[in-house]
Amino acid sequence: MGAALNAVAHAPAIRLVNLTLGYDRRPAVHHLDGEIAPGEGLAVCGPNGAGKSTLLKALAGLLTPLGGAIYFGGSPFRATAYLPQVVDVDRTFPINVRDFVAMGALARIGLLAALNAAERARVAAAIETVGLVGFESRTLETLSGGQMQRALFARLIVQDQPIILLDEPFGAIDEATIDDLLALIAKWRAEGRTIVAVLHELDIVRRAFPRTLLLARECIFWGDTRDALCEKNLIRARAMSEAFDARARECVRDDELGAEDKFHVH
Repeated sequence: MGAALNAVAHAPAIRLVNLTLGYDRRPAVHHLDGEIAPGEGLAVCGPNGAGKSTLLKALAGLLTPLGGAIYFGGSPFRATAYLPQVVDVDRTFPINVRDFVAMGALARIGLLAALNAAERARVAAAIETVGLVGFESRTLETLSGGQMQRALFARLIVQDQPIILLDEPFGAIDEATIDDLLALIAKWRAEGRTIVAVLHELDIVRRAFPRTLLLARECIFWGDTRDALCEKNLIRARAMSEAFDARARECVRDDELGAEDKFHVH
């Protein structure tokens, strides 16, 4: 397990303070506050256009907030591994499964360095864990949807980070693959890793994620999954999504008028 998992036990893995996200100064997520504990499994749910993937990109460092702060407690750096939606992966790129999984080691070894024996063993073990032994020399474009998702999870294993961000990891894959990947997520949580996953499959959320952030560009509910996904909250989330005004100005809270937030990562 990576050294970053030796974080201060009582510090939140992630803390959001008045976080506002968007594009071209147009907010997509408004004034979000909350904490995610080490080892927590948090599902991020909500209607299409609710800001779920936007939030994940900000946590991964791919999007600079319009305001507010993201804190990574107990760690001196942003120790995250990010799995994008599978449709965002270029499967025509000429690379085989073994080399694709090995890309998870780049942060440790550098772009030009060759894998040493320990890293090769790590890659082989990751491929075995996700059930892709025998597929090492196959190119990505020859894989089924489930096999591709297994390869993506194997790359996450090799990255070996304490915070794992998953954007719609179970879309259009078979039930056997879903079961195997959920078992891997449970193993990660048992190791103390924190999982934040954008999900549309509410049955999977109720089955495998104890806490849920129900998002509709603002927080509808953040807490126990059973409470978050009650019919009242789901109706409110849908209503908030339908009321969205794409031309709205950037908003501020009453308590921050005349002040300007800055973005911090700790």
